[in-house]
Amino acid sequence: MAYKVTEEGNLATVFLDGEIDMDKTEEAKELIFPHIEAGKEIHINLKNVEYMDSSGISVLIESHQKAMEAGTKVTLKEISKSVLKVIMMAKLEQILNLD
Repeated sequence: MAYKVTEEGNLATVFLDGEIDMDKTEEAKELIFPHIEAGKEIHINLKNVEYMDSSGISVLIESHQKAMEAGTKVTLKEISKSVLKVIMMAKLEQILNLD
């Protein structure tokens, strides 16, 4: 997994790239959670994510829940077809903020 983070005002955009599986979930949390804890709105760009397993999906759910508790928002942007398929199969489009 490769990544890039950009910040503009109260918005942090996390661009993820490659595969997000059990081996990468802690790294993904370490990227995303500090921005949520700082009260920033988070955009997670999934355009270049080729594969995401259930542990990766759990990071998205956990990020969403933490953001709601912190009074901010996590939005998933430019979701790749493979990740969108997993989200839809789990019926998470009703819970997560997709754009």
